Amino acid sequence: MTAPETPLAPELAVSEWFNTPVPLTLAGLRGRPVFLHSFQLLCPGCVAQALPQVQRIERVFAHTDLQVIGIHTVFEHHAAMSPVTLGAFLHEYRLKSPVGVDLAEEGSDIPVTMQRFGLRGTPSSVLIGRDGTILHQAFGVEDDIAVGARIAMALSAPAAGGDACADGRCAAPMPPVVEP
Repeated sequence: MTAPETPLAPELAVSEWFNTPVPLTLAGLRGRPVFLHSFQLLCPGCVAQALPQVQRIERVFAHTDLQVIGIHTVFEHHAAMSPVTLGAFLHEYRLKSPVGVDLAEEGSDIPVTMQRFGLRGTPSSVLIGRDGTILHQAFGVEDDIAVGARIAMALSAPAAGGDACADGRCAAPMPPVVEP
């Protein structure tokens, strides 16, 4: 009996990007773990806890291929949280990772990415594996050690197409044989 296939994380729906020269897609990042964090600049829990945690994640995992992406998910106070305000906020709080503005949907207060991921509010986070599947999703701020452990596990997973794993067993690559 084979295990059911885990569906891929839904694609991001972003109207504008900050801190990146090109728009990002989850499909384009396949092969890298992604830590996606959803926030609002007027959310007290985001500003006081979640965004400082994201900055710690960026520092600790800077030497890895983890991609951190912020999604500014506005579902209230729409007029006060414009892209212009977000740009100033990112500058003042020195947030360096890419941040996308969640695409507003006509006739709905809930933006598209928030709907696609079933996010309940902000702050929220989603850890996406190298294979593009959701490894963990949370509403609120979790302990640093739990988040760090999950990220480390995602980073330790072999990259797709790697030949170090066969038949579900992974082994260190053998050094080349040198003839005398």
